[in-house]
Amino acid sequence: MVSTARTASEPTVTPGEVSAVIEGFTSRSLSTGAQVFVRAVVTQAEPQTRARAKAWLFAACQLAAFGERVGLELSAGVLLDGSVIERFILTGTGGVSPATRRTLRTNLRALARALERYPPPGPIPLVRERAKAPYSPAQIDGYLRLAACQSTLPRRMRATALVCLGAGAGVIAGELRHVRGSDVVARSGGVLVMVGGARARAVPVLARYQQPLLDAAGFAGDGLIIGGRKPGRRNLTDQLCRALSADAGLPRLQPGRLRSTWLVACAEQIGLGAFMHAAGIICSQRLGDLAAQLPALSEPQLIALLGGSP
Repeated sequence: MVSTARTASEPTVTPGEVSAVIEGFTSRSLSTGAQVFVRAVVTQAEPQTRARAKAWLFAACQLAAFGERVGLELSAGVLLDGSVIERFILTGTGGVSPATRRTLRTNLRALARALERYPPPGPIPLVRERAKAPYSPAQIDGYLRLAACQSTLPRRMRATALVCLGAGAGVIAGELRHVRGSDVVARSGGVLVMVGGARARAVPVLARYQQPLLDAAGFAGDGLIIGGRKPGRRNLTDQLCRALSADAGLPRLQPGRLRSTWLVACAEQIGLGAFMHAAGIICSQRLGDLAAQLPALSEPQLIALLGGSP
């Protein structure tokens, strides 16, 4: 028998207290047979806390009511089958909120697992990829100095463009090799990078990177700003990154960390951290849902918010 372990925040209770919660369960919306079924499956699952017992009782009650409506057998083998749980969630929970629907499915799946005599092994937890650490302003200054010390003018311009596109406009590695000098434009009171591809967009360049990027773009003209003839090559930035990683006092230059540097700078500029703390938001998906409801900014507004004046 598999039971759900208590968390540190749940108070210690005796088995008798949990049993009293289960035995005291009644529901006017269920038949006598359905109530017996609900008490039996929750008792067999052996919940370790009163809160878990109440959660399983409520979920099993809703599932049993659904089973009676559609004529299913009141047995754990039938009602707690994965396909029946999904059918119940999709067709039998129309009157509850999305959050309650998700909670019901989670509790019913947990109840079903607790009743399995030989449960399959659970999935191995995978490490969640975290955002890369941004570079400090002093480190960015160091990379720009190294770029200015490259042996030839083309190398100086390309290395400078790499740093400015990443830390100044958040252009990711897969997009860097497609940017041409003509894609960097000065207008609407600032500097924009016209990024093409699947996520085409106009990105305002942060103020401190505008002039160096304009110089590099002017040198490249209609050519690829970080060099090369074929943008399909995937190693165009490797040589530049190696050249800018020659100083032992600086960490290795990585396009992903340059983008994180831009993200952090923009988040600080618009007060994102203060907003998320005040709103109690910790999930980025919620931010995406909110952003979808906002009107699009005009180009001058976007530059004033993220780019500043040249």
